[in-house]
Amino acid sequence: MEVNQAKQEHLLALKVMRLTKPTLFTNMPVTCEDRDLPGDLFGRLMKEDPSTIKGSEALMLGEMLTLPQNFGNIFLGETFSSYISVNNDSSQLVKDILVKADLQTSSQRLNLSASNNAVTELKPESCIDDVIHHEVKEIGTHILVCAVSYTTQAGEKLYFRKFFKFQVLKPLDVKTKFYNAESDLSSVTDEVFLEAQIQNITTSSMFMEKVSLEPSMMYNVAELNTVETEDEGTSTFGKMSYLQPMDTRQYLYCLKPKPEFAEKAGVIKGVTVIGKLDIVWKTNLGERGRLQTSQLQRMAPGYGDVRLSLEMIPDTVNLEEPFDITCKITNCSERTMDLVLEMCNTCSIHWCGVSGRQLGKVSPSASLALPLKLLSSVQGLQSISGLRLTDTFLKRTYEYDDIAQVCVVCPYMSRES
Repeated sequence: MEVNQAKQEHLLALKVMRLTKPTLFTNMPVTCEDRDLPGDLFGRLMKEDPSTIKGSEALMLGEMLTLPQNFGNIFLGETFSSYISVNNDSSQLVKDILVKADLQTSSQRLNLSASNNAVTELKPESCIDDVIHHEVKEIGTHILVCAVSYTTQAGEKLYFRKFFKFQVLKPLDVKTKFYNAESDLSSVTDEVFLEAQIQNITTSSMFMEKVSLEPSMMYNVAELNTVETEDEGTSTFGKMSYLQPMDTRQYLYCLKPKPEFAEKAGVIKGVTVIGKLDIVWKTNLGERGRLQTSQLQRMAPGYGDVRLSLEMIPDTVNLEEPFDITCKITNCSERTMDLVLEMCNTCSIHWCGVSGRQLGKVSPSASLALPLKLLSSVQGLQSISGLRLTDTFLKRTYEYDDIAQVCVVCPYMSRES
């Protein structure tokens, strides 16, 4: 059937053209010195060329624009626009014309026609025009299928279609890295830092209009891509945010748990979905593209059932002199614990106080402040270790080494010197 239709000459002609902005016409200037054999011949020819810039004929960039000759490159995130025209080239009146445009991808078939209603009649030398738009959301092979059905004056129903195949390429290469920050001395919340590396893998430059992070419901986000000045913040990438072909740019974001989730250690521990990146760019003549990544996920920090963090510690301590620190114990499990604290001395760190004391019951997601006293018998940068917690309910023990580091100095050495 399709073979017979292909051999039959139709009364209607179908034309399809991709709508895209033109490109700047480029010349290939040929020059020589005056003493060479051509003399000023090349110079006169370039001045007479209407595509060159007057007074700057040696520049490759011209004043004219070039219309697209084919479908060209289509990138993920751009809007594909196409002009479809059905013209009656015959001398007959054609009735019941139906034009249908579908886009076939690797996973679905989309109807792009603005209207599915048939045109009653089409006179000779008349045409039906339609413009279709589609935001490209898949990479790979795409096929635009344009089908036309109509009825002749003799009542014969005819049908034909054309296929236009094109590739959708990936414009950007996005890589992400997560850094889990422990609570500092002045905060009780856990921060997550996101580093996003964005590389332009096209052959033309891009203007990065917006690169933002849309956080998940449990986090607030702060962008760290500006430098604060007296008047206002200045982008770290300068005023003209262009990304040249194959160039890579790094963006940094800080996510903090919202106050209602900050104290729920068990909830924050299990959060793996951070948010998604929203990237908007423009190409040479202002064509806009937009990409949104899928939900970014990180590996949840492995706190275990009980988390021990340091709330307060001096920067420098004296040799063999007791000093105070404050620890924070958080129950990250979903059950109540009855904890016992044991303090084990190391070769350099000696704990002051009673080991094996009861800390009491700690409810799920609850915290307990624990002041401790210790001293160091060795100078230099020493690691605080030797704490052990035991849950008497399950007879389970948790050991903590390398909790923090402290600088130990000898006060007598400075006096003698």
